[in-house]
Amino acid sequence: MSTALDLDYVLPLRWDDDQGLGELTGYLARLSRHARVIVVDGSPDDLFARHAARWRGLARHVRPAAGLRFANGKVAGVTTGLLLAAGDRVVIADDDVRYDLSALAGVHDLLARADLVRPQNYFDPLPWHARWDTARTLLNRAFGADYPGTFGVRRGFFMRMGGYDGDVLFENLELIRTVRAHGGRELHAPGLYVRRLPCDARRFWSQRVRQAYDDLAQPVRMAAFLSLLPALAALRRPSGVLGGLLAGAALAVGLAETGRRRWG
Repeated sequence: MSTALDLDYVLPLRWDDDQGLGELTGYLARLSRHARVIVVDGSPDDLFARHAARWRGLARHVRPAAGLRFANGKVAGVTTGLLLAAGDRVVIADDDVRYDLSALAGVHDLLARADLVRPQNYFDPLPWHARWDTARTLLNRAFGADYPGTFGVRRGFFMRMGGYDGDVLFENLELIRTVRAHGGRELHAPGLYVRRLPCDARRFWSQRVRQAYDDLAQPVRMAAFLSLLPALAALRRPSGVLGGLLAGAALAVGLAETGRRRWG
């Protein structure tokens, strides 16, 4: 059944191979029944042409706007998509995010009272490295809110604030900070779950700094984590170190459980 929402969906991507093309094409076919889809594609020419052929009729498939010269290519993709969006309520999402109709409708409805909506991602399936990242997600929820790979944005507000800085490494955090700096209404939606596909293990290791940007971007929490080793070293005696390790492990488990229970 087709349930169309007054919603644009912006997907910025840049691929070096088409390993996931079939799966993503199927997702776009489902998505296009409910939202206006814009794929901003920075892939090499041969891949771009293949994508154009596969996604014809499913999405508006474009290159990033030529006038956008950002060091962070994803920001160019997001900005291009928002410039092209037909409506005011827009979802922006990484290429590994998989919305269903319920989640799309949830973001659509929340954008009636917010300029930026932050849903909660979860991994499915759960290989070992996705479980690792899930533990990080639970700690984020315990301390406040997670940093997802997708947002809901009001296009009008985005235009009024003039976009956001594209010469940064942590573009999601920069978008959040820019909305706050311009007095925007930010809404955490930790009970609005949106599926995310896990990357392969090789990419997991290569992306650790980017995937851990929430630690690097939260100085107080980062300082607390960095203080653990000096604190253990100060205990000196092996029994004290072991006790400290056990206490630290228990604290981490307790915080993760708090994050799991928070908001359902």
